[in-house]
Amino acid sequence: MKDQFTAASTIFRRHGGILRMSEAIRQGISKRTLYAMRDSGTLEQLSRGLYRLASLPGLEAPDLVTAASRVPNGVICLISALAFHDLTTQVPHAVDIAVAKGSETPRVDYPPLKVYWFSGKAFSEGIETPTIDGVALRIYSADKSVADAFKFRNKIGMEVALEALRSWRTRRGTRVEDLLTHAKNCRVERVIRPYLEAVL
Repeated sequence: MKDQFTAASTIFRRHGGILRMSEAIRQGISKRTLYAMRDSGTLEQLSRGLYRLASLPGLEAPDLVTAASRVPNGVICLISALAFHDLTTQVPHAVDIAVAKGSETPRVDYPPLKVYWFSGKAFSEGIETPTIDGVALRIYSADKSVADAFKFRNKIGMEVALEALRSWRTRRGTRVEDLLTHAKNCRVERVIRPYLEAVL
């Protein structure tokens, strides 16, 4: 069993220390070995079907990493993305995640998710993939997150969108053209323009 633990730990390390059960099985780790590693404390279970080597340092953003691993085709959006980019003082109570229109609702027991369905360029444009805790996190850029905040202003609140816009404007390297491109893709260019002119 020790040889199986060593081989499985090596596979986990090659994948950043975190694997979904289906990925682990594809890599040649049996369910029995996974459960034995979990029971011995070698692995910790982050969520149903998601495991992480316990010997790794603590996670920087455990909810985002877990959501990104459990919903690999989703993109972190809205309040969660704004908080990641330090554009809001709001504390997300759930991970906001965008999925392509027509996709099934992700079934995740932890962390709590708020699912939004995006389509076309509103879904596919503005995605960044920073590596957090060894996991490639699909998250919308700061520009796209501000445009999304205006698009969903009736759900998250206009004050959140305005705070995000003001915070975005004080950041170095922001380009109004990039924000307006994303606003156009989200069909809120006419909504955001007067507020943008007021903060310039």
